Amino acid sequence: MAKPAVGTLANPQNRQLDAVRQVALVVGASLFVALCARITIPLPFTPVPLTVQDFGVLLVGLTLGSKRGFAALALYLAEGATGMPVFSPTGPGGIAQILGPTGGYLMVYPLVAGLAGLIFEHGVRSFARAAGGGFLATILLFAGGLTWLYFLTHSLARAAHLGLYWFIAAGVIKVMFAAAIAVRWHRVPKT
Repeated sequence: MAKPAVGTLANPQNRQLDAVRQVALVVGASLFVALCARITIPLPFTPVPLTVQDFGVLLVGLTLGSKRGFAALALYLAEGATGMPVFSPTGPGGIAQILGPTGGYLMVYPLVAGLAGLIFEHGVRSFARAAGGGFLATILLFAGGLTWLYFLTHSLARAAHLGLYWFIAAGVIKVMFAAAIAVRWHRVPKT
């Protein structure tokens, strides 16, 4: 009977260490997005601030992959819903922020990270694939945000005015930076 090689995940201690590592990555990623949410510029003509938060969501999805990215952003929403100060400081925080004007964006964060990660992890991990995944995930982000704003305003034109036009250029820049960082991250040899 062959014994598993020393250092493989067949060893229960190694499986436990790997599980702890995975949990630490997910928790750390949720905290990274919380830090990104602190970098915000309130815009006087819309209740939706310009933040680095969605850059963090994309980067988490692209670097951790679909499953861990989804888990990290689901944890992030749970942290925010319990009142932890993880959302943009321009909003009321907690459930009120999830149900407020930015709620549509927040609610789709796990799906956005999951989609970006899913696209990037299937195929050659190139800049084009990362950027493509980031752009599709950003479209999903805007769709969620605009749908919620439409629900609140009952006007598609008003929803687009409040949550789309002012954010397109910044969204493109965030996708490009997240894609470039993710490609570099995956090229670094892991120990």
